[in-house]
Order: sequence, then structure tokens, then C-alpha cells
Amino acid sequence: MAKKVLILGGTAEARTLAEQLAPRGDLDVTLSLAGRTATPARQAVPVRIGGFGGPDGLADYLKRERVDVLIDATHPYASVISANAVAATRAANISLIALQRPAWVPVAGDRWAEVSDVAAAVAALGQTPRRVFVTLGRNELAPLQSAPQHFYLIRSVDPVKPPLALPHAQYVTGRGPFAEADERALMATHGIDFVIAKNSGGTATYGKIVAARALGIAVIMLRRPRPPDGATVSSVDEALISLDHALSSAATAARDV
Repeated sequence: MAKKVLILGGTAEARTLAEQLAPRGDLDVTLSLAGRTATPARQAVPVRIGGFGGPDGLADYLKRERVDVLIDATHPYASVISANAVAATRAANISLIALQRPAWVPVAGDRWAEVSDVAAAVAALGQTPRRVFVTLGRNELAPLQSAPQHFYLIRSVDPVKPPLALPHAQYVTGRGPFAEADERALMATHGIDFVIAKNSGGTATYGKIVAARALGIAVIMLRRPRPPDGATVSSVDEALISLDHALSSAATAARDV
């Protein structure tokens, strides 16, 4: 009987995991998306969209659907979801594999200032009007309205509706990966002198960091939340190895009962 695997997704790693696991006849894989993106990318396995109702709701789902392994491949900043995954897998007594891509680290030429949240990022801009490239989720933009003197170039996957109450804002939409040359051209065209970003890690959105370095632009980086308790893996390959180990260990335990 096929073992059930639930992937908490929304990242490139989750999509790659689904693609690699889809052909396996020994697995029944479902990918869960939060539903924040209006037009999610096509996936290689069946998709579930929407929340679970907190850790208890997720635990109930895991038990009801007889999920054998949960893979948390959510965004590094999805701290609430990751904490729910830890609590739910403990309650359901199943294996959890937490995949979190390594953070970027500053190198020579980078001008980074780390802050705790978006409000702190806006405060770090100061009072002098700046031209700011904002690369955050559309649901995290409200604090920008406290500093309307700046020009904001705001990029999101889906359009920001309604627009923010800002006199100097321009909106662009796009889904990574973003090439460094394109990011450099975008920043130069708009005269950007600050970037507000998350330390997402990976390659898909690193182009803006390289472009900012080349142009001498300061980056205000939102600090990553502390990961939940438990071991993590840092790549899809490691996640696949951990999955096979978890399934093998569960099978051995079942035989020994």
C-alpha cells in the first residue's frame, strides 16, 4: 500500500520535491498550498489549497488522512506554519522532515542592515525621501504607509489591491527567478537607493542582492525568524534521503510490533 506524504509548500523546493516524488508508485503525495497566491504554478501532484485551522486542525488532518510523513518545505519566514507542523506531527506521532534553504550571507561589497520586521525597515529609511525597491509579500506592506515621503517600487506575485495609501508608489508583478542583469536594469531605471528584502536564501531572488551590490545600493534585510525546534535539512536531496529513512524506520517498527 502506498505511503502517504504531505508536503507543506509554496516554495521552489516544494515544487521540485513534488516533481521528484510524483513518479514513485510507493507513495501517495499531496502538496498543500496556503492559497495566498491567486494563480499558483502547476504542480506534479494533487494540490490541497487553504489552511488547516492551526496545529490541532493539522493534526486532525494528518490522522484522518493517515499521513505517514509530513515534509515542511514552506518559506523560511512562514514561522507559524512551521511551528504548527512540529506540534501536529508530535500529536499525530508521525515523522516530520523540515526543509529550510540556507540563508544568504553578506560578502564584500554588500551594504546590509538587518532589522526585525517591516516597521523597523521603514524606520531605518530615515526621514529624508528615498527611492525604495520593496520585495515583500503583498500582505506585509501596510507599514510603508507610515512613511509616505518615500518613493516605493513594490514588486509582488499578485497585484496589490487596493493600492496602498501612498502618493509615490509604483507596482510591478513578477514571479522568480529574476536575473541579476534584469534586476540591475530595474533598479537603475527607477533610481533606487534602498532595497527592502527578506533573507529568503536560494537562487531565485538572489539577483536583486547581486544587483544591489554592483550598484552600491543599501539593503535593509528582514531578519529570519528563529526556526522551530527539531532537525532540519537544507536541500531537496537531503529531504529525499530523510524521507526514505523515515519510511524505512516506520516499516521496521511496524514489523517489530
